[in-house]
Amino acid sequence: MQTLQEIHHRQRRIVFFLLALFVLGWGFTEWKPIFAGLILGSLFGLYNFWILVRRMEKFDRKIAEGKKGATLGTALRFASGVAAAALATAMPEQFDLISTVIGFAVPYIVLLVDRIIYHVKHF
Repeated sequence: MQTLQEIHHRQRRIVFFLLALFVLGWGFTEWKPIFAGLILGSLFGLYNFWILVRRMEKFDRKIAEGKKGATLGTALRFASGVAAAALATAMPEQFDLISTVIGFAVPYIVLLVDRIIYHVKHF
C-alpha cells in the first residue's frame, strides 16, 4: 500500500505536467481565457489537495496518540474554491468561469484515475 506522501507526490507531478500543457495551450491558441481558467482552477485545486493531505496527516497523528481528532480543514478548502471562482468572476476577460471550475476538479479527477489504475494493477 502506498503512503499518502507517495500518492501526493505522484499527483503533483501529473498536475504539473497538465499545467505545462495548459500553459502551452494558453500561449499558442486563441482560447486564452479558457486555458487561463484551467490554470487558475488547477492551481487552486492542487492547493486544496495539499491542504487535505497535510490535515489528514495531522488527523492520523492525533488519532494515533489517542487524542480527539483534528478537523480536516473543510472551511479553508471551501474558501479556496470561492476565491478561485471570485477571481474568475471578477476578471471574465482573462478567466473563463466554467474552465476554472473544471480546472479546480482536475487534481481530484487525476487522483481518481490514478487510484483506479493502481488498484487494477495491484489487485
